[in-house]
Amino acid sequence: YPLRRQRQMCIRDSINIRLKSFKKSNIYICLMLKISKYIVIFLSYFSICFFGCQQQEKTVIKTVPLVKKKTIEKDVEIILQKGTDTINKTNVVPFLKAYGKLNKEATVLFETRLGTIKIKLYQETPLHRASFIFLTKTGYFNTTAFHRIVPDFIVQGGNSDHPITRKLRIKYNYRIPAEIKKYRKHKYGALAAARQWENNPTKTSSPFEFYMIQDKRGSHHLDGEHTIFGEIIDGFETMEKISRLKTDKKEWPLKEVFIKATALK
Repeated sequence: YPLRRQRQMCIRDSINIRLKSFKKSNIYICLMLKISKYIVIFLSYFSICFFGCQQQEKTVIKTVPLVKKKTIEKDVEIILQKGTDTINKTNVVPFLKAYGKLNKEATVLFETRLGTIKIKLYQETPLHRASFIFLTKTGYFNTTAFHRIVPDFIVQGGNSDHPITRKLRIKYNYRIPAEIKKYRKHKYGALAAARQWENNPTKTSSPFEFYMIQDKRGSHHLDGEHTIFGEIIDGFETMEKISRLKTDKKEWPLKEVFIKATALK
């Protein structure tokens, strides 16, 4: 009987130990499940943040080309501030708009061997004003002369047979879109842009050559055909002296009148 009793006690103790172990195992499992739950929540939050940031970054990258397309004029302004003259056929309008913002002069002084002529440039023809100031400041007009004279009609300037003049015309090979205003007339002293008449339906202007109306009655048959972008405000007597010079058969003066142009502030 004692032996039997002892065996029963051993069996009971064994069962109790197993139950305790089982309870401990359950506690461990529950604890692990709770930890796993927090790990899953953390990983889910991390994944959302990580991939969300990546998606946001991709969206920003896609918008960059659109911003660049809208900053053409700003890029030209930066180029101009660095002192680089890069006008060409493809960027005429944005270049001149930007140049006009940075160079607001509207008066140009011509000095010649026969006297001076002061010209006022109109604000309502901003592309022509900017182009005229640009060619003045880069020194183009200082290589030119009054190369065509038609008495009682016009005095034309902006060209010469000098090699430097030809090189600069090739370098800056561009045309200016017409800025013709109905209220601007070819009155005495008006300043207008020369242009090609053939194959030029939009009446684009030459940036290099200009003419001044010397006919005191005006030359109104030209109204609406050329862009008038300025007028003489002082020096009419100098224009009259130039108009009386002798010329060859091509209306080129036998004794040239070279130009020194200065933009006045």
